[in-house]
Amino acid sequence: QVSPRLRTPRLPVWLCGISGRHSVLFGTDSLLLSDWKRERVFHLYFYNGQQEQTTTAHLTIDTHSHHWEEDQSEDPSGPEKRRPSVEMAIRTKWAGATVSWNGTDPFF
Repeated sequence: QVSPRLRTPRLPVWLCGISGRHSVLFGTDSLLLSDWKRERVFHLYFYNGQQEQTTTAHLTIDTHSHHWEEDQSEDPSGPEKRRPSVEMAIRTKWAGATVSWNGTDPFF
C-alpha cells in the first residue's frame, strides 16, 4: 500500500530522467504546489547522484523573464546558446523560464 504522503507530497518533487540519468528536482516551498502566484520567481534544487556532482545545485527560476532581452546578434543554435538538459526539462513545465545556477557550474 502506498503512503498518502507519497501520493500527495507536501513539497514539490519531480523525478526526472534527463540524458539517460535519473535525478531529482525539488523545492522547499509547499505553496508552489497550490498558489500560482508563487511561480513568478522561486527556488528549486537539483540532484543527480553522480560523482561529478558534490553538492545539490540551487536554482532560481524566473518565469516572467523576457526572451527579447537576450542578445539578438547571437546565433540561437550556436554553442554559446546551448542549454543544460535540466533547464530544458524545467521549461517543459514553465515555458520560457530563465534558470540561474547561483554560482554552480551548469551540468550538461
